[in-house]
Amino acid sequence: MSDPMRPRASLRTAVVWEVLKDALDRQVKATGLESLDVLDTGGGSGNFAVPVARLGHRVTVVDPSPNALFALERRAAEAGVADRVRGVQGDAHGLFDVVGRGEYDAVLCHGVLEYVDDPAQGIRNVVGALRESGVLSLLAAGLGGAVLARALAGHFAEAGQALTDPDGRWGEGDPVPRRFTAEQLTELVSASGLRIGAVHGVRVFADLVPGVLVDTEPGALDALLKLEAAAAEQPAFHSVATQLHVLGEKFGE
Repeated sequence: MSDPMRPRASLRTAVVWEVLKDALDRQVKATGLESLDVLDTGGGSGNFAVPVARLGHRVTVVDPSPNALFALERRAAEAGVADRVRGVQGDAHGLFDVVGRGEYDAVLCHGVLEYVDDPAQGIRNVVGALRESGVLSLLAAGLGGAVLARALAGHFAEAGQALTDPDGRWGEGDPVPRRFTAEQLTELVSASGLRIGAVHGVRVFADLVPGVLVDTEPGALDALLKLEAAAAEQPAFHSVATQLHVLGEKFGE
């Protein structure tokens, strides 16, 4: 079962998981609650929802895919957290058709903004689900990482297309509808009324390093994980990260 703590999977999730876990721990201390109410929009089969539930929190996953929600139910049961994980079919734009406003201490919005018609409205919706004080974990595709990947693969025209395209797409065959710069994401979060708590680059090197090297070279995985963690906080590397993670914080009046 893949989750953020599994070594190979952690190349893609370790940075986000550590930031998220710390943010949830701070929320527990700030609220005095032992268990938080967490909303995971687009949470799919529970890559983050199940580990968050393992921490003792109650997690509601909203996802448009019935198959993903079925897998979520199975994964939660296998992990022994079925009583703390609830799956609901829906999406970010129709969020309040399936969940209530202002009912969550934390909201995860991972891999959602790339696919919504109006990213600003999508952010406003997920922020609207937060209580007076809460945190938003936002993860989205980074523009620079796609440009770099296409160029290193020898697809220079596609790299140039991604660089100049308003949505950061490299062509008709691009499976990702939209990519962002760190500045675009922080502006969206700030415009929704949240304070920017942290910005991290995710998968700065992991997608560029040959998998066979990581799997066969002794100590390579651990060394790469440490390198990813060290580079994640450096603004210079945000522009080449495959994904960008923004932590937004909402404070009560």
